[in-house]
Amino acid sequence: MTKRPFILKKHDMVDDPNASSRKSDHINLTFQSQTNKSNIDSRFYYEPLFQGHPSKDIIPKFELAKKIMNAPIWISSMTGGTQYAKKINENLARACGSFGLGMGLGSCRGLLESNEHFEDFNVRKFLPNQPLFANLGIAQLEKLIFQKKLNTVKDLVDRLSADGLIIHVNPLQEYFQPEGDKFRMSPIQIIEECCQYLNFPLIVKEVGHGFGPKSLLRLLQLPLEAVDFAAAGGTNFSSIELKRLDNYNPNPLELVGHSAEEMVEFCNFIASKNNITTKKLIISGGVKDFLEGYYLIGQSTLPAIYGQAANFLKLALIDLDTLEKYVDAQLQNLAMAYAYLTVKTSKFE
Repeated sequence: MTKRPFILKKHDMVDDPNASSRKSDHINLTFQSQTNKSNIDSRFYYEPLFQGHPSKDIIPKFELAKKIMNAPIWISSMTGGTQYAKKINENLARACGSFGLGMGLGSCRGLLESNEHFEDFNVRKFLPNQPLFANLGIAQLEKLIFQKKLNTVKDLVDRLSADGLIIHVNPLQEYFQPEGDKFRMSPIQIIEECCQYLNFPLIVKEVGHGFGPKSLLRLLQLPLEAVDFAAAGGTNFSSIELKRLDNYNPNPLELVGHSAEEMVEFCNFIASKNNITTKKLIISGGVKDFLEGYYLIGQSTLPAIYGQAANFLKLALIDLDTLEKYVDAQLQNLAMAYAYLTVKTSKFE
């Protein structure tokens, strides 16, 4: 039997002027679009029956530091006092303001002693209603504790009109950095001192290695606003410091740490077995796209958002329009995930 050729009839195109070209595309692309079973993303149940195509309003809002974020996306701390800091911070802040996201500034260390670069960080006017956090390292806070000058941190947060402070924990980075500081106190002692003295929200993050289970337990038992994973898998500041050396040699210590997925498991277990005070997470460190972020916050039993740094940084260096197109596309795709994908947990439910 001779097969009849596919013919698109004229009346089929009356209400759809693109039907002919679309059908031709479908035929021509069929053999280029076969799905290999090994490539199927098996992290989700795909449930196509229960939603129309969603608007971005389907994305749940999130409260952080008594401010509402329109989506669970955090723009992680990236840049301190560089020649590009003003452009980067301003573009990131404008994008946060436009889409209702939250933002952590890069290291504000230089502002403790001088206002020379203050305008590089003075971005509150661009995101008046979203969370904005300043950022200092453990070494700077230890120094201020010994000098009995923690009040200067309050002044810093006030000057920036920030909602609170991110404390970044980085013993490995400081060890590898030629100009690095060595801690006399343990980071947990410094963090506890800040919790007692500073009367605004605090977030604690690592810088590319994450936290093990004992560290997470101690942090979750403190009165923090959130714990930011900054897990292994994203930007590794220990590797950055080593590569700054003229005689760079890899060091196996730069590769220790915990992935974001492993840290979610740690936190789920800790929350199930212990009384904890901190109950919000920022899951960052190697989160490449919206779907990985959606998966990780869906795995968490604690309220969580996901953080990204490198992707935002690259686009903020280009221009605001490019950055905002990226954010808008991410939100549209995230809305589709909320509408049609259910994250698989440890058992079928």
